[in-house]
Amino acid sequence: MNATKENEIVSCIRKAIGGYLNDLDGEKPGHLYSMVINSVEKPLIEIAIQHTKGNQTQAAELLGINRNTLRQKMKQYQIK
Repeated sequence: MNATKENEIVSCIRKAIGGYLNDLDGEKPGHLYSMVINSVEKPLIEIAIQHTKGNQTQAAELLGINRNTLRQKMKQYQIK
C-alpha cells in the first residue's frame, strides 16, 4: 500500500474517532479500543475474503495473519 492510501485511511480513522469523542458531549467513552477494532476488523476480513474469491489461505496472506486466526475471526464475526 502506498503512503497516500495509508494517509487517507489514517485521516478517516482520526476524523471518525474525533467526531465520536466530540459527540459524547461530556459522557465518558467506554471501551474505545475494542469498539474501534471490532468496527474495522469485520469489514477488513470481509473485503479480504471477497477479494480472494473465498480463498482463506490467500485472504490470510493478504491480511498478514495465520489461516487459523482468520478462521477464528470469521467464526467470531459470523462471516461465511
